[in-house]
Amino acid sequence: MFSKILIANRGEIAVRIIRACREMGIETVAVYSDVDQECLHAQLADEAICIGPAKSSESYLNMQNILSAAVATGAQAIHPGFGFLAENSTFASMCEECNIRFIGPKATVIDAMGNKANARALMTAAGVPVIPGSSGVLNTLEDAKNEARRLGYPVMVKASAGGGGKGIRVVRNEEALEKAYAAAKSETKAAFGDDSLYMEKLIEHARHIEIQILGDSFGNVVHLGERDCSLQRRNQKVLEECPSPALDEATRKAMGEAAVRAAKAVGYESAGTIEFLYDRQGKFYFMEMNTRIQVEHPVTEMVTGIDIVKEQIRIAEGNPLPFAQEDIHLRGHAIECRINAEDPDRNFAPCPGTIDYLLVPGGCLGVRIDSAIYPGYTIPSFYDSMIAKVITYGNTRKEAIEKMRRCLYEFVISGIQTNIEFQERILTNAQYQKGIFDTDFLSGVILKESKGSL
Repeated sequence: MFSKILIANRGEIAVRIIRACREMGIETVAVYSDVDQECLHAQLADEAICIGPAKSSESYLNMQNILSAAVATGAQAIHPGFGFLAENSTFASMCEECNIRFIGPKATVIDAMGNKANARALMTAAGVPVIPGSSGVLNTLEDAKNEARRLGYPVMVKASAGGGGKGIRVVRNEEALEKAYAAAKSETKAAFGDDSLYMEKLIEHARHIEIQILGDSFGNVVHLGERDCSLQRRNQKVLEECPSPALDEATRKAMGEAAVRAAKAVGYESAGTIEFLYDRQGKFYFMEMNTRIQVEHPVTEMVTGIDIVKEQIRIAEGNPLPFAQEDIHLRGHAIECRINAEDPDRNFAPCPGTIDYLLVPGGCLGVRIDSAIYPGYTIPSFYDSMIAKVITYGNTRKEAIEKMRRCLYEFVISGIQTNIEFQERILTNAQYQKGIFDTDFLSGVILKESKGSL
């Protein structure tokens, strides 16, 4: 068993991991940039080390500094959380070379599934349905034009090394392809250092459904049900729930089995997700695999009773999964709202600043807040704008929605702008309450309804 783990991340996910470790009797080391010295994760950990300036490339993405901190403190493992180095195969390899356990899959698996074009080929070989698209990367603009003609417009040009909505462009005709191709190439080069692109047929009005999986080093893989992540803005998730109101039991079973098949095909160890698109005809298609823990993992924990972070750690220690597929049952319904420091009335502009007053909701069964903010805390401008996650659980979807509305009503953050009222607009929408929505719902319904105030 690990006695000390370094968390190579910040904010709420670092706090989440520190709490799991403390409950397991494991000491923790926090790393922080010079603007994060007062961040909650640096205060909660047993030890904290500054690893560089505010700029991510000089701190949270600085592999040598992070590994030096691990060696100096005697940490036996590193948990990368999500974002930053979580899906960086080079970092995973460097951890191994330093005899430090990377709490995640092997570097070879990160490489195999991190390249989206390569992942498509692997899934096709494993018998997992994939979205119609290019068989590999697009080497030239002419390749892109030929593929688009073969697939038929509209199509999506996507970054092979992508993630977080970066390097994606929707193209509806050949006249727009050249500009979209160049823009996607430039964006993915800046974000990931790799400008390779591939193409998929655009499946419109689909749901984004992801399956949570866990795999150990003994070849055991289980899925923990699905999450509906269709409510997105600019390819960024806003609200997630489990289970999806769109799936029947037969589809849920088939999608879960496909996800397990996909994970087994690459020898997956740790927590991860298989992402699918689910169309209006009831067909689902593999999109990508996220080889890390997800922001929205709490909703799965609420309905399964399984602590995914603790299971990640146990798997990394070399333990087999303590349960089989037949032991896993989804009970009730859970919803997560991401609370961001942003102003929806100014095109969701980030709003860093100091929190003057904070009232966090709670007070009843089935409410969870994952956050690292506190009164007097100054939110820096250098990182992602998400500052909290509100998760509610109910015996029914209606109960989970009403509980979330009550929580958002109580949640007060002054000193900065947030998207709390925007989340309320979603929850009170009649179509959302009936479970009728897709990936175009926010832009096509909620934002249009709110046009007068945006």
